[in-house]
Amino acid sequence: MDTSDRPARLAVGVLGAGRVGSVLGAALMLAGHRVVAASGVSDASARRATDRLGLTLSRPDEVIARSELVLLTVPDDVLPGLVSGLAATGADLRGKLLVHASGAYGLGVLDPAAEAGALPLALHPVMTFTGRSDDLTRLNGCSFGVTAPDLLRPVAEALVIEMGGEPVWIADRDRPLYHAALAGAANHMVTLVAESQELLAKIGVEHPGRMLGPLLSAALDNVLRLGISGLTGPVVRGDAGTVRKHVDALILAAPEAADAYVALARLTADRALAAGLLKPEAAERLLDALGGNIWT
Repeated sequence: MDTSDRPARLAVGVLGAGRVGSVLGAALMLAGHRVVAASGVSDASARRATDRLGLTLSRPDEVIARSELVLLTVPDDVLPGLVSGLAATGADLRGKLLVHASGAYGLGVLDPAAEAGALPLALHPVMTFTGRSDDLTRLNGCSFGVTAPDLLRPVAEALVIEMGGEPVWIADRDRPLYHAALAGAANHMVTLVAESQELLAKIGVEHPGRMLGPLLSAALDNVLRLGISGLTGPVVRGDAGTVRKHVDALILAAPEAADAYVALARLTADRALAAGLLKPEAAERLLDALGGNIWT
C-alpha cells in the first residue's frame, strides 16, 4: 500500500511491543499512521520495537502521553492490572482510543480507563504470531474479532480494514466462548500434530511431517468445506476393534496421550451420532471399546 501521498492521521503508541503489538503497530504504520512510542520489558521487545517500529523503548506513561491511539498488547493475565494501573495513576486517557488485542476479553476489562475518558475497542486478530518476518503479511485477509461501543463501530471497522483484516463483530458476552473456539482449534491442533510426529518418530519414521502433511491438509480442507460431514476414519466407520487397538497401543507407548485420545474419540463419536453419520449400535460398540457410556 502506497501511503507516501497521505498525511499520517493518528499518533499510535504500543504498550507491549511483543509479537502481536509490534505487528499491529507495523500494520498501522503501513496504513499511514505514526507509531510514536512503545514500551516493553524484555530484550526481545526492545529488538522488535527497533526492527519493526524504528523506536527505542519508552516508559508506559510516556507512551500514553504521546499517543492518540494506544495498543494494549500484553498477555491476557496482565491486561486487567495494566488498565487499572493506568486509571489509578491518573494518566490522561481522555479522548484516546484504547485498543486491546485479547480474544478472551471484551470491553469490560477497559471499564476503568473508559470511566477516565478513554474510548475502548477490542480488536483481536484471528492469527498465530511466531515472531517471524512473515507475521505482518499474515494479517492480509485475516479475520479480527471486533467488539466496540455502537458509536465506535465505524472506527473499529476502519482500523481493521486498514490493517488488511476483515472485521467480524462479536458480542461482548460471547468473547470467552469465541476465544475458546479459536484456541481449542488452533492450539490443540498443534499439540495433536506434535504428538503424532513424536509417535511416528518413535517407530522409526524418518520424516513424520512429510508423512502427515498431505493427510492433515486434506482433513483440514474437508472440515472447512463440509463440517462434520467431512469426517473419515475408524470412529465414523464404527470400527470399535481398531479404536481399542489404538487405545491399547497408546497406553503402552504414550500413556499421557491415551486419555486425550479417548476423550476426543468420544467427542467425535458424539458428533458423528448426532449428525446421523454413525448408527446407534455402532456407537454402543465404540463406547464399550472406549470404556464407558457418555450418552445419557
